[in-house]
Amino acid sequence: MTISVQDKQYLNFINGKGVPSSSQEMMESLNPANKKEAVGYVQKSTLEDLNLAIKAAKQAQEKWKRLSGAARGQYLHKAADIMENRLDEIAECATREMGKTLAETKGETARGIAILRYYAGEGMRKMGDVIPSTDAEALMFTSRVPLGVVGVITPWNFPIAIPIWKIAPALVYGNTVIIKPATETAITCAKIIECFEEAEIPAGVVNMITGSGSIIGQAIAEHPEINAITFTGSDRVGKQIGQQAFVRGAKYQLEMGGKNPVIVAADADLDLAVEGTISGAFRSTGQKCTATSRVIVQHEVYEKFKQKLLAKTKEITVGEGLNGETWMGPCASENQLQTVLSYIEKGKSEGATLLYGGRQLTDGEYENGFYVEPTIFENVESHMTISQEEIFGPVIALMKVESIEEALALANDVQYGLSASIFTTNISHMLSFINEMDAGLIRINSESAGVELQAPFGGMKQSSSHSREQGEAAKEFFTAIKTVFIKS
Repeated sequence: MTISVQDKQYLNFINGKGVPSSSQEMMESLNPANKKEAVGYVQKSTLEDLNLAIKAAKQAQEKWKRLSGAARGQYLHKAADIMENRLDEIAECATREMGKTLAETKGETARGIAILRYYAGEGMRKMGDVIPSTDAEALMFTSRVPLGVVGVITPWNFPIAIPIWKIAPALVYGNTVIIKPATETAITCAKIIECFEEAEIPAGVVNMITGSGSIIGQAIAEHPEINAITFTGSDRVGKQIGQQAFVRGAKYQLEMGGKNPVIVAADADLDLAVEGTISGAFRSTGQKCTATSRVIVQHEVYEKFKQKLLAKTKEITVGEGLNGETWMGPCASENQLQTVLSYIEKGKSEGATLLYGGRQLTDGEYENGFYVEPTIFENVESHMTISQEEIFGPVIALMKVESIEEALALANDVQYGLSASIFTTNISHMLSFINEMDAGLIRINSESAGVELQAPFGGMKQSSSHSREQGEAAKEFFTAIKTVFIKS
């Protein structure tokens, strides 16, 4: 592959070939389970490199959009087959770069393959509607056309699924792509791009640039020849990108933070609720935008639920993600570890009660990794920082309420509205939750984390720009509607 020049060194991918940065500098990707191990090195790119990628994408777009949707879909099918053959390699790379368990990264890689195949099929589906005209001698219809060059900015927490669920629809609907992955997982992204290269996608259709967000990410948002930007990451950066795109009239899509609640009703199956809470809160070390962060429990079952939750949490095995016995891996970076620890200290200083965990693990096998214990607080009030701000780590806040009405009010008392879950056997509670919960993803008797690839995904309030990703909804962002009127 042209992206990998030698062991552990990866190039940018521009106009169908590997290209070193004009800076001649590299950035290191570390294994969060062992900070002494460099997974590899990627390019520290400059604006000159980005301009080359934009030129290539712009030149390639005219031919690419003229292909039929079915023809574009065939490239996605080929890339999916190649990725399937390389599933173990890509999953292991993602675990070594990001830290989540190998079982999780294998599942994520399989999901990426399924997304490619789903959007390959989208190339055969309708791209418009016939609309009755008031003129009996006229034909009126709509068609959907590509936007042009799309900038894709992706985070480190889902280094396979998120890039693919942005790239795949962008491509099948006729756009060309420039992706800037998070530096922490840029090698995993390079391996995904290699699958497109091996599928012989035309030069310039897919381009990858690695580098700092402050330089490359900002330039993607500001560049006049990038027609649209799709971003997943923090709300602070997302809002900056949205402002920059808005000023120059570019289309933008932002998926940002969450402070996702789980409500446990008095009539809930408590074992199921505990299982869903632990999976939602602690899988991927809590580093999901849909992770469970607040657990709101009716007082009648609060103590029983708490004891069951503590017992199950104490069974969690923390360790290196490549170890088959590990249930929860390290935080993805030292910076993320310090962020989590600072929130734990904030929780204690503001008066919440630390029930379990809260310590950095540093002894023995943990010495060189970014490990923290799964953490549970109680006596958490809604105004506290750990109840309001996204932690992005394995920390949950237990909150006791008298009624479902109080639980719903508490669940909605944050700036975010990404996902939410309730455990109940009461139909009335379910309907109230569906109707009153301000979240883009509503789940009943299931964890807050997770979404199926064929379903729209996105948040309300400050969690998104109110567009939706995945499924058929992706068509709304990656195309523009053209209305056609033909008079005979």
